[in-house]
Amino acid sequence: MADIYKIVEDVRKTGKIEKGINETTKAIERGEAEMVVYSEDVEPKEIIQHIPILCKEKKIPCEKADSKEKLGAAAGLKVKTSSIAVIDKGEAKLPK
Repeated sequence: MADIYKIVEDVRKTGKIEKGINETTKAIERGEAEMVVYSEDVEPKEIIQHIPILCKEKKIPCEKADSKEKLGAAAGLKVKTSSIAVIDKGEAKLPK
């Protein structure tokens, strides 16, 4: 698997991302997301479990990250984030 954090960094630099569960969910429902990344270390799990289901319904690629801290850093945040939605991939190469 490609380094998901590197992909998120590349998108942040050249494209557009939405951060956080609420913004990610809205982007999926609107059909704006090109790809979604969510963190596996979210507690409680119920907060995030709808994300892969929505992605499957909308046929949006969905990747797991192992750390919300690293995901937040890759997204350019000083805080952790549970999920991000890629709105515009910019020059990043997204996994198939």
